[in-house]
Amino acid sequence: MKQYILTLLFLLLLLCGCNRHPSLPQDYKQESEKPAIYPDYTDVTVPINIAPLNFMVEQADEVVAHIKAGETEYNYGKGNKVLIPEDEWHKLLVAAKGKKMTVDVYCKQQDKWSRYQPFSIEVSPDSIDPYISYRALAPTYVGFEHLAIRQRCLEDFSESDIFNTRQISTEKLGHCINCHSYQNYRTDNMMFHIRICHDATMIVYNGKLKNILLKTPEMISAAVYPSWHPTLPIIAFSTDHTMQSFHTRDITKVEVMESASDIVFYDVEKNTMETVLADSIELELFPSWSPDGKWLYFCSARHEFEDMNNGMNETLNHYKQLRYNLYRAPFDMKTRKLGEPELIYDAISKERSAVEQRVTSDNRYVVFAEGPNGLFHIWHPSAQIEILDQQTSQLIDTKPINSRRAESYPSFSSNDRWILFESRRDDGNYTRDYLAYFDRNGRVHKAFLIPQKDPAYFQMSLYSWSRPEFMKEPVKVTPQMFLEQALKDPGSIKSHSGIVPPASPAGSGKHTEEWEHKSNS
Repeated sequence: MKQYILTLLFLLLLLCGCNRHPSLPQDYKQESEKPAIYPDYTDVTVPINIAPLNFMVEQADEVVAHIKAGETEYNYGKGNKVLIPEDEWHKLLVAAKGKKMTVDVYCKQQDKWSRYQPFSIEVSPDSIDPYISYRALAPTYVGFEHLAIRQRCLEDFSESDIFNTRQISTEKLGHCINCHSYQNYRTDNMMFHIRICHDATMIVYNGKLKNILLKTPEMISAAVYPSWHPTLPIIAFSTDHTMQSFHTRDITKVEVMESASDIVFYDVEKNTMETVLADSIELELFPSWSPDGKWLYFCSARHEFEDMNNGMNETLNHYKQLRYNLYRAPFDMKTRKLGEPELIYDAISKERSAVEQRVTSDNRYVVFAEGPNGLFHIWHPSAQIEILDQQTSQLIDTKPINSRRAESYPSFSSNDRWILFESRRDDGNYTRDYLAYFDRNGRVHKAFLIPQKDPAYFQMSLYSWSRPEFMKEPVKVTPQMFLEQALKDPGSIKSHSGIVPPASPAGSGKHTEEWEHKSNS
């Protein structure tokens, strides 16, 4: 009996091994083109620590792929999908480090096999930050009753909630969470906003959690878009009056715009607020610190209202003329004061709008989203990712990472070698997150979709992935801990100083910072 069981187990293991590594077809037609796989991982460059690039061939009945890196090689295929075990994938990555692995794909249709031209996957020795976080929401344009800020490990397929609105929301109109931010890619110091229900900002500082209302009478609105200084306990925010307009015939379904915007600094330790940029005819927006902490980058649109009592209508009637340039201002870390801003990129002269900028550690390259107008380029099909070389004052070639559809919200990894951004290239409606290699010569390589265990995941998912951020580690505070804190009464800011902001245009609306977050799906 014992021998029978051992024999049966051996046969089962042998069968599993056969299923894991199918044989290559011997009778096939040789094709002249490369296979049409989804996601498109043909000829991409990937980090040494990325999760398996599982893919499928949608039109095939069966697929078998032969993957070879040096002396390491395997065959994979299950139905029309190629699913690669993590242990063997990492052996392939190590074998191909600094070189390429080759992939031969065989497809069966109507009982006939075809062999396609091989493609390569280059494996960079430059690793990527192990985690990203993103906001998952349905692209319903006006509703947000179910949102989550989630974290995903890029080295495998593990994923979990940081916080989910269904933990707390009792509002019929919904409940919003947004604008997650981390200090220097670490999660001991982090934050995100809660809107409408239990309105406050959740802040983790030195591992301790608090919730606070980041709003004073001097501010246009509660704090909105954040950027945490890389070493100091200071978070830069914009504070804005925003609104959105819906189109019935335009391909751009929603237009998000603002009628007033300033930039403030919040001191986490002192619990004080300071307005630092508040020009009466400038709409300063999207602050972001340089990795060395010596510069504050931001974008700004110049607009002088003809009638301050009719600000909302004026903004709605002229939104296509609202465009942003890129600026930076020096920051003295001892005095904690900003210097005079300087223009670094004039998008307006090209009748374009540049927003959502991030910069490399050496302050040389600035990546940003550029569109026809406005500030939310994920709604603009012509929006592209651009990179400014501040050494030459020229844009570099970013064709390898752009598509014919909207791209937005780019950022650099902590080692500057990888670009993370959101795109609607797949179907024009759902936002997905992409990665691209940015090499030491300042060249971008072909972008690729965040890998999933099931390559059909994004085709089946009803949620967009918006506002992605790199992380060196997962968030340690649990969703339950965030919930318990959110149910407590929030604290308030002790004092406000700095520039006295000008009066806001009339008709800008109340609590309108909530509404622009709805549309970033």
